[in-house]
Amino acid sequence: MSRGMITVPAGRRIYGMQLPIQAQSTYFVADWEKTAGPNELARLARACDESGYAYVGVCDHVSLPESAVGGMGTHWADPIATLGWIAGFTTNVGLLTHVYVLPYRHPRVAAKQFATLDHLSEGRALIGIGAGHVQAEFELLGVDFHARGKALDSGIPQLAAALENEFVEGFGARPLPAQSPRPPIWVAGSSPAAIKRAARLADGWLPQGPSNAEMVGLLRDEMSRIGRTVPNMMIGHITPFLYVGTPSFDVGEATLSGSAQSIAERILDGTADGVNQLQVRFKARSCDELCDQIRAFASDVAPLVTTI
Repeated sequence: MSRGMITVPAGRRIYGMQLPIQAQSTYFVADWEKTAGPNELARLARACDESGYAYVGVCDHVSLPESAVGGMGTHWADPIATLGWIAGFTTNVGLLTHVYVLPYRHPRVAAKQFATLDHLSEGRALIGIGAGHVQAEFELLGVDFHARGKALDSGIPQLAAALENEFVEGFGARPLPAQSPRPPIWVAGSSPAAIKRAARLADGWLPQGPSNAEMVGLLRDEMSRIGRTVPNMMIGHITPFLYVGTPSFDVGEATLSGSAQSIAERILDGTADGVNQLQVRFKARSCDELCDQIRAFASDVAPLVTTI
């Protein structure tokens, strides 16, 4: 069954979240995640699916050097396999790679993976891609770290062409994606080079942290400079950590907590004009508590932040 490309509706702001458990860097993993597994991951994905989240996101590393393990760990489940598994027990939520390191793969391999994911999920794939950052991982895979930007510049059009057409340059592949002409491609990164790349080549921009007016301005200026128009271009922002309600534990000064109205006001105060996608994250001490927070945000806070 074919459907149009997923876009952000005009006048609306969508929201989603990156799933815990799938990636367990010591920089951000919560204590409860260390003993969690597929059952807990499934519960969280279902909670998002049932609560109107636009997407769940997962990230990407292949194999990390021992020198980086102290901070990054080694538990990074494959993003396409994970999203394919999640697709089987969800029905509405988008399936986002945030992010997939395209320079690690030939664009035709990437196209096969995303086309299959979109086909099997009946049109829910969201292609978040980035350049990658761990030089030793590039070297392990035999990929030129210093040419990763150029690899993205050439790879994104190749990826798009292979998703949109059964045959490209004499070689054909099916299944085609369920979305037509293809799933959206959102380029990630907060550097000027990444922002300009999104402006030139993508359907949206995913910051790797909070976005600001300067970043959004750079995106718009670059699109204007090259004369490119993308209706409802997705422009993202990552919120501070949230806790809906009054926490009974120390959530840290940077976490936004309290009433739904208070949280919504502070989210909007920190959101640049033009942002139409919020990636939210929560402080929680267990899978149960995180599921509760996912639902509380959707029912109480989201109605206050999703209209532009």
